[in-house]
Amino acid sequence: MKRRDFIRELEQAGCYLKRHGGNHDIYINPHNGKKATVPRHPEIKETLCKLIRKQLEIEHS
Repeated sequence: MKRRDFIRELEQAGCYLKRHGGNHDIYINPHNGKKATVPRHPEIKETLCKLIRKQLEIEHS
């Protein structure tokens, strides 16, 4: 999945960028306080997207 599409999905679910890390960005779900790291690769494997969704406790759209 393209990173920009995945970030758009996270933002539509209410998540936002908390801070930039080394090679990753930290996103937080304000509804439950869960955090997850998102790599800055142009493409993110679907298995990793699924794991990040699970960590943030959001549904796949």
